[in-house]
Amino acid sequence: MESFGKAKTIGLAPGSLVHLGERRQENPVLEIYHFTAAVFEKRLQATLDDCRNYPGRDGVTWINLEGIHDVSLVGDLGAMFDIHSLALEDILDTHHPPKMELFENNLLIILKMLTLKADEPAIEKEQVSIVLGRDYVISFQEREPPGDVFNGVRGRLEKSGGPMRRRGADYLAYALFDSVVDSYFVILDHLGDRLAELEEELTKNPTRDALSRIHHFRNELGTLRKAVWPLREIAAGLLRSECDLIGEPIRPFLRDLYDHTVQVIDTVEIYRDSLANLLDLYLSSASHRMNEVMKVLTVIATIFIPLTFIVGVYGMNFHYMPELSWRWGYPLVWLVMAACVGGMIAYFRKKGWF
Repeated sequence: MESFGKAKTIGLAPGSLVHLGERRQENPVLEIYHFTAAVFEKRLQATLDDCRNYPGRDGVTWINLEGIHDVSLVGDLGAMFDIHSLALEDILDTHHPPKMELFENNLLIILKMLTLKADEPAIEKEQVSIVLGRDYVISFQEREPPGDVFNGVRGRLEKSGGPMRRRGADYLAYALFDSVVDSYFVILDHLGDRLAELEEELTKNPTRDALSRIHHFRNELGTLRKAVWPLREIAAGLLRSECDLIGEPIRPFLRDLYDHTVQVIDTVEIYRDSLANLLDLYLSSASHRMNEVMKVLTVIATIFIPLTFIVGVYGMNFHYMPELSWRWGYPLVWLVMAACVGGMIAYFRKKGWF
């Protein structure tokens, strides 16, 4: 069972900054991207002092922090951009469910970023928090790439004359959100292929290994469902929001994002139904195989009942029994038993019992 570590916050005032969760990397890494339609700046391995040059500057700034276990760094970055302490508290809680919340000077979006593990067919979950301000976006991740799904956004920003460079911070926040949602489709495609393989295997040869894989799929779909189910409300909240941080030109993109979240949720529910059907298929196949085994055993036991009766009768130790002293008694017993076996097999075949 997942441990949330909430005991660390007992007795603390609201807004107290405590990191809750696993430490995913050794040292935090800061990236800074600043752009206008004509200018693009990129700073990798940046420092907190580098970030001080960007508040209030013309253009849009994107700061990406990878590794949020350094509470003082998160607090200093929040103070620099006037992020509310309650927002910072939620950012540091890596078990926080996805949500959207509007504060006085910025907007907080918490999402779950899912990636496929390279060494095993499993889903790895990571929290990513996006803070939208008037001319900046700050993203907080638990670890550095390859767990990142934002490389496409980075590439679009570096492209001179690209449409993203002509838009504001609200479009950048939308692009980051959309990248997370698009990564879910990659996960779903992978799960769909594996479910198709599992269904074919269950149809041909259901095994105990297939049953364990069904339970593994159920856990993965549970993880995926918890991550994607709140997305519809978040996207709808952004679409309905009258916050002046979200401009009117971004509304069509948010409607498209809402449609994507609905599609993801519907696909997850379809996969859950398919998984339930696969489990029923496994149980039916296992029951059918058990019935076949029991049928064979029952036929064998039934055939031996009259044979057991015959040898049982002639195995009694009475002195005066007919046929005991007859010369052809032994071959006759074998003949009678063979006739019983042949007759019963013919009868069973005629009935279609085996």
